[in-house]
Formats: sequence, structure tokens, C-alpha cells
Amino acid sequence: MTAMQLFVFFLVIQLVHFIGTWKLYEKAGRKWWEAAIPIYNGIVLMHIINRPKWWVVLLFIPIINLIMFPILWIETIRSFGKKSKIDSFLVIATLGFYIYYVNYIAKVSYVKNRSLLPQSGLGEWVSSIAFAIIAATLVHTYFMRPYVIPTSSLEKSLLIGDYLLVSKFHYGARVPMTPIALPMVHDSIPFTDLPSYLKKPQLPYYRLPAIQKIKRNEIVVFNWPADSLKWMWNDNSGKFTYKPIDKKTNYVKRCVGIPGDSLQIIDGTIYINGKESIMPDRAKPQYYYTITGNEAFNTRNFPSYISNNARKRHYNIKKEFWNDSRVQDALKVEAYVTKVREDSLYVEVSGGISTNLIDKLNITFIPNRMSVNLSQEEVDQLKTESNTQSIERLIHSTDETIFPLSDQYKWSQDNFGPIYIPKKGETVELNSSSIPFYEHLIKEYERNDVTIDGDTMFINGKVATDYTFKQDYYWMMGDNRHMSLDARFWGYTPFDHVIGKPVFIWMSYDGGIFRNPRWERFFTTVHGTGKPVSYFYYFLGLLALWFGYNTFIKKKKE
Repeated sequence: MTAMQLFVFFLVIQLVHFIGTWKLYEKAGRKWWEAAIPIYNGIVLMHIINRPKWWVVLLFIPIINLIMFPILWIETIRSFGKKSKIDSFLVIATLGFYIYYVNYIAKVSYVKNRSLLPQSGLGEWVSSIAFAIIAATLVHTYFMRPYVIPTSSLEKSLLIGDYLLVSKFHYGARVPMTPIALPMVHDSIPFTDLPSYLKKPQLPYYRLPAIQKIKRNEIVVFNWPADSLKWMWNDNSGKFTYKPIDKKTNYVKRCVGIPGDSLQIIDGTIYINGKESIMPDRAKPQYYYTITGNEAFNTRNFPSYISNNARKRHYNIKKEFWNDSRVQDALKVEAYVTKVREDSLYVEVSGGISTNLIDKLNITFIPNRMSVNLSQEEVDQLKTESNTQSIERLIHSTDETIFPLSDQYKWSQDNFGPIYIPKKGETVELNSSSIPFYEHLIKEYERNDVTIDGDTMFINGKVATDYTFKQDYYWMMGDNRHMSLDARFWGYTPFDHVIGKPVFIWMSYDGGIFRNPRWERFFTTVHGTGKPVSYFYYFLGLLALWFGYNTFIKKKKE
């Protein structure tokens, strides 16, 4: 919906309101024309129903207004004596058009000093719940929202089972673009696969003022740009699975490149503008390493500080069996199975292979070699172990699923770029070398009609040799470098997809909620330097003092 379409829609709503209420305005002692003047008619209506004038503001806040409209419908008919349960049901069931009946047909009179107290216990309960939802939705949408870490892509920095509070106001709260949606629910109705929103209408993108810009190497929560894997994996068999921007899957990564940066990855190390990127001290990048031992690894001699989930055994597969579909299907069980090295007879792989297949194809298990996902601290520690013969970082080979999905660029997770990260207002040249990077951005994120004819790009029907970007872009990666589905696979993240900045871990559980609480992570900050400090016990202390004070005051009054 464009700004003009939104304005027309607003005028239509005003017209519907005027036609359905002008007589009621007169019965309340007001002028009929007051029902026709936008915004002013809302202020007058609040006077008629004896409610605060600031309620008018809530009518212009997306999502909140969906809750406010039914409340105002009920308040309006009650102000004219229609206070039965059937009246309330009818005004909601007809989406407010029952007011037309009250306005033109029903014999009603204005109840000037009606009681604003709920008429029953149920009414009081419904009223309390409605305004609790409004308050919670305001906070959730424009100030702070909860988020849980679902994957290991930022492992060591943020853990699976960390419950975060994400600030909306640091980067500027994004006004919802999908106005007809359930409050405080993301893309589906809980416990179902049904969408929690209507795709249309869509509001224009707008952000409230920010208090800071996204800084390099900050952790950011955003909507996953590539919510359809068809484009990511170069599958052109169908169209994008369309989702509105604010209903795309929520992701959390580290922003390793900001607008205007030149980024390159060499043997797994990130370089920004030609210099090695220095990570914050709380960042713990991890890579897979091949560990060779002096003797076979077992539970007795392998260090306990290395998680079992981070280990992959090594196997030798004869080359004649390498392309066997059974071998390939077995290796697909592990998402990150990697071919490690190759000689004249065997291909050595790390990953999960079934015992049955090992016996059938005479696959050889290598007992003193293993791939392990490690941080630098763990690498240094492993080097001191008596059984460690060598440690070698795994460098991934060329991967056809790596951005920009072009035959011109044979890159991998560990050797990538250089690329330019687009900046708002900056102009790039469009040619055969740059089109693979920018075609998708210009078409999908900048909303242009794009066609390609050979090495020529047509934008909105005209030949384009350059392009000036309308918004900033960012490069989002996980600290768990070899276990992260990130920008290396989907490319740039536009600013209109950014949700907010995680600022606080308020709860953390290992193994599911209410199981194995990580007390040392409760009430810790996400960013900052040094080891995170838990403020949980300070919080409990203040809570105890508050309850004690209230109890003391209560007893003193008695």
C-alpha cells in the first residue's frame, strides 16, 4: 500500500464513520458535521463516550487499533443504552456496522452520565485483559520484545536456550507493515500452522527515530531475507514463498560488515577494508579442526570440555564407492559432512555413516582422527593434551550454494570475496561482474521491475548501467563459522529487515525450559567487555526488599 493508497483508505474509514454515527452525535448534543472531520471527530467521540481523549492516539497505532476498535464500538452503543450481551455480540460480529442500526432505526437516547464500571465479573475480567494486551503489545512492538536462541550459530557468545530481551528503540522501532495480525504473535497462530496475519493490506515501511546506528560486530536480530530457500539454493522451479517483511523468520547473527565496507574471508578469517576484523572479547569464533591423536580416541583420553555434539568421526571411503547413492544419502544425515582429504585410492570424510553401510562398502573407520568444532581457547588447550599429535583447521572447498550463486565466483565458506556492502545513496556500476551481487537486491529489496538480457540489466523497462541504493545493507554471520546458515549463503540483509538489538539475557536453560538452568547467565548483558556478570541475585535482593517494604507498610496501616 502506497502513501496515497493509505490516505485514501483513511478517508474511506472516515466516511464510513460519518455515515454511521452523525445522528448519534446530534443525540449527544453535538453538531452532525463534527462526525465528519478527521481526528477531531475522534476527540468528540471520546467526549461522548466519556473516555480519555488520548485514546484517539491509540487508533492510529497499527495492531493496537485492531484491539481499540471493538472497544470503541461497544462503548458507543452503551452510551446510547444498548448494554446487553446480545448488543455487544452483534456490534463485534458485524465489525461495527450494528452502529448503523442504532444510528438510523433503533429508538435510543444519549445516556450522559452512564456508569463506566463493568456490569459483571466477566465484563471486568474482559476489560482488564483487553487493556493488559494493549499495554503489552505497545511494549512488544515499539520498545522491547522477548526472543529465544534456537540454533548454535552464535554458540559460545549466545547459547541455545538463552532467552533475550531485544531492544526495538536502539535502531529505531519499525512500525508494523502488516496491520491486520494477532498481537504479540509472529507468523503463525500458536500450536497451528495457520498464518496469524493477513497479507493485505501492507503499510509503507517506516521507522521511529533511532538512538544509534548498527555498529560493526554487534549482535543483531532481524527478519531472515531469504525466507524461501528456492532462491538461496538456486532453485528456479517456482516463485518466492511470499511473506511480508515483518513476518519473515526471526534470525540473530553478528553484523560483521556495515554499509560501505569491503569484506573478504581468507581461510576463515574476516577482513574488512583490507584489514583483519578484530572481534569483541566476548565473541568466540569457532571452526572445525581435524585432530590427529597419538593413539585411538575414546571416552577415557578425549577431553570432556569438548561437546559430543561438536565431534565427527573420520572414515576412508574407496573412490569407487564415493558416488554411490547410498553413501551420499548416508552422508546427508549430517548437514555439514565434509570431504577432508583425498589420495589415489580413498576419499576421507568426516560425518555420520550408518554401521550397516560401513560393513557393506568396507568403509574404514579412522580411530585416531576426528573433526571437532573449537574456539581458539579450546584449540590452545587441546595442544597441551598428551594424546594430541596435530591440529589442523578445516578449510572448506568450493561450494555451489555460496552467494552470489554464480559460475563466475567459485567461493566457499572459508574463502569468499571481496564484496562491497551497499550503502544508502551510494552508486554502483552494473555490468556482468556486479549484476550477480545486486540483481536480487534491486528487484526484491528495492522493489524494482528487473530483467536481464545477457550482460545488460533493465530496471523498470530502461537500460541501467549503474544504480543508487535506497537503503543500507549489512553482512550478518554466525560466530560458529562452520555451523551457521548466514550471509555467505543468502547475501545482504537490508535495513528494513532489522528488528532490534539484543541487550539482556533474562533467562537461560540447557535442555529446555525449566530443565538445567544456567544460573550464571540469568540477568546478564549481551554486549560489553569481559566475562558477563549476572545481576540475578541483585534482582532477587531488590525484589525481597520491595515485598518486605510493602508488607511493613500494610501492617503499619492496619
